[in-house]
Amino acid sequence: QVQLVESGGGLVQAGGSLRLSCIASGRTFSSVAMGWFRQAPGKEREFVATIAWNGGTTYYTDSVKGRFTISRENAKNTVYLQMNSLKPEDTAVYYCAARTSAYARTSDSHYDYWGQGTQVTVSS
Repeated sequence: QVQLVESGGGLVQAGGSLRLSCIASGRTFSSVAMGWFRQAPGKEREFVATIAWNGGTTYYTDSVKGRFTISRENAKNTVYLQMNSLKPEDTAVYYCAARTSAYARTSDSHYDYWGQGTQVTVSS
């Protein structure tokens, strides 16, 4: 069983930055891919970014490329999402998710464990 706890959300003005963190329990963190997803009010959950077990492969949704960076510290069982140049359309609840496989995937159906989410609000 894996438990994921996100932190770092908050209210920020457009153009600002936030860094989300997700701490995972369990000894298998270093061998599994991790992802970030988000869900805005009235919308379906969408993929944001994913990172393979060793950080060697990352994927991003087009709308965040060049602004967001996903990274991980396996020694700390932590995955991060650095968000720069934030826009009002980035406002959503952001969820951390873990696979039981080493390979990064963009579909939420490939993820087995989910955090409770952290709210990110970007004001214009």
